[in-house]
Amino acid sequence: MAGGAGVKGQDPDPGSGRQAADAAAPGLAERRLRLRWRARRGLLENDIVLGRFLDVHQDLLGEEEVAGLERLLDCGDKELFELIRGHGEPGQGLDDPATRRVLAMLRQH
Repeated sequence: MAGGAGVKGQDPDPGSGRQAADAAAPGLAERRLRLRWRARRGLLENDIVLGRFLDVHQDLLGEEEVAGLERLLDCGDKELFELIRGHGEPGQGLDDPATRRVLAMLRQH
């Protein structure tokens, strides 16, 4: 019985680790899905670029990149379009490494 109890005692630890990692993943997965809805803009050009970007990168974006894209999506349509086109640089609140990485990726689409 002690051997069985030892095995049972070991099983929850790895399972708990996986469950903890899985519990964090849905939050990120939900944020990724929300990006798709937030990317629907009033400016068709933004819709096209953001849609293509998310088609390729949505499931690959990490926490920092999701946060960077969320910050970009807080911009107005015209400002976002100018940033993507490279006709401006991120201002205050957008000038961080994650947002710059996402912006560089968007500029390739």
